[in-house]
Formats: sequence, C-alpha cells, structure tokens
Amino acid sequence: MILSGCICGCIHFCLSSWRYKTISELFINDQIRAKEVRVIGIEGDQLGVMSIQDARKIADDEGVDLVMIAPNAKPPVCRVVDYGKFKYEQLRKEKEAKKKQKTVEIKEIRLSPNIDTNDLNTKVNAARKFLEKGNRVKVTLRFRGREMAHMGASVHILTDFAEALTDVAVIEKQPKVEGRSMTMFLTEKKN
Repeated sequence: MILSGCICGCIHFCLSSWRYKTISELFINDQIRAKEVRVIGIEGDQLGVMSIQDARKIADDEGVDLVMIAPNAKPPVCRVVDYGKFKYEQLRKEKEAKKKQKTVEIKEIRLSPNIDTNDLNTKVNAARKFLEKGNRVKVTLRFRGREMAHMGASVHILTDFAEALTDVAVIEKQPKVEGRSMTMFLTEKKN
C-alpha cells in the first residue's frame, strides 16, 4: 500500500497494481512447490510417492512436463504429460460438455380474461412451438380494473389453455394468483 497526497491536502491510499500472474490455473514444472508428490506416468500408471526432484527428472527424461492435477490431495498428485496436448484435451472436453448441455428458457404467453376462442387458439399454437423447442412456458392471465372482482371465474381460461396442450405439455405449477395476474407454468411432456 502506498500513501500519496493530493493538492487539497488529503491523503489517499493507493494499492499497487502488482499482482502475481500464473501462466495457467495448473502448476507445471518449476511452479510446483510441494516437497513430495504422487506421480502418474505418461500411460496413466501409478509411479508412487516421490520427491519433487525425482518427479521432475522422470518428466525431463521423457521430454515432457510435470503437471499438478490435484493440488489439494495429500500428497499432491502430479502427472507426467505433454502440457500443450493436455491443455488442448481439457478444452476439447469442456467444449463437448457445453454442446451436450441444453439451456431451457422460459417463454411467456399473456392472456386477458375476455379473450376470444380464436385468439386463444393462436396463443395455444405459439405455446406449442415453444414447448416443442424444449422451452418452459409461463402463461399469464392479466386483470385490469373491474376484472379483478371476477378472478375466480377466469380460472377456466388457464385450464382450457392447458387442456388444449395435453398432447405436448404437462402443468408444472398450477394456476396461482400473484397481485393483478394469475400464472401457470407448462413444461414439455416426457415420453
């Protein structure tokens, strides 16, 4: 921390911009500070617990790097491997996992209590498309003014909406009143 003064006479504390930066989040070769490590060979075989100097010598003899893969283990686990190839394989595995991962979005359909049947069918078709793409659908029935007095009589709109989608959807959360609106969640039916 450095103290510095300014024109107005007050003192400011300045943190220096110095920070220790490692090449990666994994420790390799000379960055490993443990005295003893458990070593895994190039072929994946256990070489046992040995001093860091012996482990580095094995890596140098093979012409590859010593990479610490489990720093929290007792003793830390190091692997004799080509670091560039190892890093590439890790990135490729992460990419594959990301491709297989599916994000589910919540799409909202808004209705009003005095909706006509054709308008309701149009909204049902839109919800059907969302559900077929694997998204969740939040159906919101909004009430304004005097419509608030007849909330209970409008529940049938949400039940009709859910019934029209019984072939592709199931009700995840039943209709629930929240302030000036009534909401219901639908999800894709699992076969």
